[in-house]
Amino acid sequence: MPITDKIAAAKKISELLNAIITTGDFHLRYKITVDPKVGSDRPLERPEILVDLSGADSPLLLENGGELLRAFEHVSLEMLRLAPDEHEKVNFDCQNFRSARLSELRLAADVAAERVRETSMPYAFAPMSSRERRILHLALRESEDLRTESAGESAQRYVVVYPKDYQGKPPAPPVSRRR
Repeated sequence: MPITDKIAAAKKISELLNAIITTGDFHLRYKITVDPKVGSDRPLERPEILVDLSGADSPLLLENGGELLRAFEHVSLEMLRLAPDEHEKVNFDCQNFRSARLSELRLAADVAAERVRETSMPYAFAPMSSRERRILHLALRESEDLRTESAGESAQRYVVVYPKDYQGKPPAPPVSRRR
């Protein structure tokens, strides 16, 4: 379902966050912005609703690569019943975690592109979320000598950067070292 009433959607997110913060005894506050102005640090994202969290428990949100922050966002997306192709319309952030991650992904895309150009061999990223895969695809879309594809299944999907005319199977993603 598209976000037809952004103000109502923002109110629903606020109600959900109030319940989570109160029930979970989190020391967090948040600011919800509808149609935020997106700066030059986020050229690949254009959210319709931006939720910025802060407070003493911010480090909890950012542990394990922002896992809890992404969980808050995911629950909100499900509550709003947004289709997967509309998930970029709502963004959660904390202490500029998102813009830092975007910068990391853009840098990783540049490094991968250079490696593929030098070796003429494909480069596989580690598995990542659909939103992060999308960022890589967008970051490399104007590289006429390269192409990107997603490979793998479910939570193991990853991006592969290929020389434009490469034929062959995608390489396996790097082995995750998470415990």
